[in-house]
Amino acid sequence: MTIDRRRITGWREWVGLPALGVTQIKAKLDTGARTSALHAFDMETFWRDEELWVRFSVHPFQRDDKKVIACESAVEGIRTVTNPGGRRQKRLLIRTDITLGDETWPMDLSLTDRDEMGFRLLIGRTAMHRNLIVDPDRSYRVGKRKRTKKKKIPKAGLKVRTARRPDANPGHRRTL
Repeated sequence: MTIDRRRITGWREWVGLPALGVTQIKAKLDTGARTSALHAFDMETFWRDEELWVRFSVHPFQRDDKKVIACESAVEGIRTVTNPGGRRQKRLLIRTDITLGDETWPMDLSLTDRDEMGFRLLIGRTAMHRNLIVDPDRSYRVGKRKRTKKKKIPKAGLKVRTARRPDANPGHRRTL
C-alpha cells in the first residue's frame, strides 16, 4: 500500500519561482493544459559558456505593469505548443524551481506573452504530476498573497501645527 503525499490545492494559488527572483505570482492550475507557461516579455537569447540562455522580464501581478522582474535562465529547448486559440507556436522552454507553500520542485516553463490572459502563470498537468491534486471548488488552499508593508514616505513641505490663541476660549484651536 502506498501513501499519497500529493498536496491538495485550489484551482488558483500563489506560488514562487525563486531561481528567477519571483517571490510571488498568482498561478492558475490547469489540468487541461499539458505545458506550463509564464508571461515573459523583452526576451533576448544569448550564449553563456557555450550554452543558450534567455534574458526576459516578468510582470508578476495582474493589472500592474509597474513591478518588473528581470530574469535569466538557461534554455532547455524549443517546444511547439498549441495556444488557447488553437494555433501552434514555437516557445522557448526553461527549467526552474516552483515553490508552493513549503514545497519546492523543478518544472519546465514555456515563455510567452500572456498579457491578455487572466493569469501570468499557468501550471500544466506535467508540472503537477505526482505533486498536486487540484480541488476545482477552492482557491488559495495553500495561502493568500503575502503583502509587504510599504515604507511611509514623509510628506515634504510646510509643517503645520495647531496652537491655541491666548485670547480664545480654551476649546478653540487655530492653524498657523
